[in-house]
Amino acid sequence: MAQLYFKFGAMGSSKTANALMARFNYEERGQKTLLCKPQLDTRDGDHMVHSRIGLEYPCVYFHEMRQMDEEELKKNACIIVDEAQFLTREEVMYLVHLVDDCGIPVMCYGLRADFQNNFFEGSQWLMAWADTIEEIKTICWCGRKATCNARVVDGRVVQEGEQVVLGGNGQYVSLCRKHFRRGELGDFKDLHLGED
Repeated sequence: MAQLYFKFGAMGSSKTANALMARFNYEERGQKTLLCKPQLDTRDGDHMVHSRIGLEYPCVYFHEMRQMDEEELKKNACIIVDEAQFLTREEVMYLVHLVDDCGIPVMCYGLRADFQNNFFEGSQWLMAWADTIEEIKTICWCGRKATCNARVVDGRVVQEGEQVVLGGNGQYVSLCRKHFRRGELGDFKDLHLGED
């Protein structure tokens, strides 16, 4: 029975690597998948999903997937959505339709919350509608589980600004709630920060 999965984690938790590994596992067993992401995320080049550890694979943009015939979509053993936090409520409901009415499993990977620890729209609705919700864990500099995404500007944690600023190196770091609230970067202040 098809399900809608939401696998979320803080920055650096290998969400994209997990998405690409899931795609590989299906295809290694001869099962076709469709990898997609919102077009908002073009950091990795046109129609590409790329993880920090170097895994990459071509994808379609979410709006392009929506233009595909449902019979064509049903040929996939699974649809995999990267950067799912950038989806709208209406797009999440389209995924619910694909699962419930078309019988296509959908696996979504993304952030739960932004740099102010507020839900992204896509994440909020995936938390409400997903059949299965799973956290992909990473750790803070102190060793505790990191659950918050801190935006770093000039070596300081900032809590004001636009919700979406696609991160380049030095923009975001994952912190535990305690150090996020305090704005303490600990060992990260000396590291070259990256993005997920």
